[in-house]
Amino acid sequence: MTSFVLGNLPFPGQGGDQVVSKAVSTAIAALFKRTGKLDATVRAEPVAKLLQGSVDGFDFIGHSMLMYNGLRIKALELFVQAVSIDFGAIFKGQIRLKQPTQASMRVVLTEEDLTTSFNTPFVIDKLQRMEFEGKPLHFGSTEMNLNDDKSLTLESQVCVGDETLAQSVNLTAKVEVYDRTKIAFVDVDYYGTDEDIALGKAIVEHVNALMDLDSFALDGTQLRVDKVRMRNKELIFYGVAHINQFPQKK
Repeated sequence: MTSFVLGNLPFPGQGGDQVVSKAVSTAIAALFKRTGKLDATVRAEPVAKLLQGSVDGFDFIGHSMLMYNGLRIKALELFVQAVSIDFGAIFKGQIRLKQPTQASMRVVLTEEDLTTSFNTPFVIDKLQRMEFEGKPLHFGSTEMNLNDDKSLTLESQVCVGDETLAQSVNLTAKVEVYDRTKIAFVDVDYYGTDEDIALGKAIVEHVNALMDLDSFALDGTQLRVDKVRMRNKELIFYGVAHINQFPQKK
């Protein structure tokens, strides 16, 4: 009976696990403006468990992902624990969880990803909400570089108030995680004039206050980072995603 039901799924030549794998890939891709290669593999043994919505887990690996807010990600890997899903919703193109689950997570960002992200309206708007000496800031081109000594270099052109001549903010810093929820620039070295250094310190303080992971998580999810590594010009975050409900495209 089970083989008959799974063999008559409305996807010729595909088993139940393949159907769910394809649905997961499609649902995750819909959360992003653009994606590269996506692979989702559902684990269910025996496959008949899928009829009750029981999944041993699934692995998802995505590359070259662009979020709708403009943030870029080179690679996103999720390894989801056993989960119970609404199997019937699959045929409507939806992923519905019957109960919360969690996934181990790996996120990879390149220099280009970081530079592009810092120049998006989404980030610039957050940066320009701060004031320096009672004056608004206007950010121009920002460039991020990842260095061989595991530090990060940030260079930006910033106009203060009505000034038309931009000040140069130039600094190097290490990246650390606090309380699993906040990313921060630490051990910062500043360069330039006294005015440039004072502006750089104010910006770092503001940026550190902004980098709360909960403000970047998709609806229905909660991100916790356990460690961050820098190697081969890439910034890599390792952690856990708590998933209360599968995110939906807004």
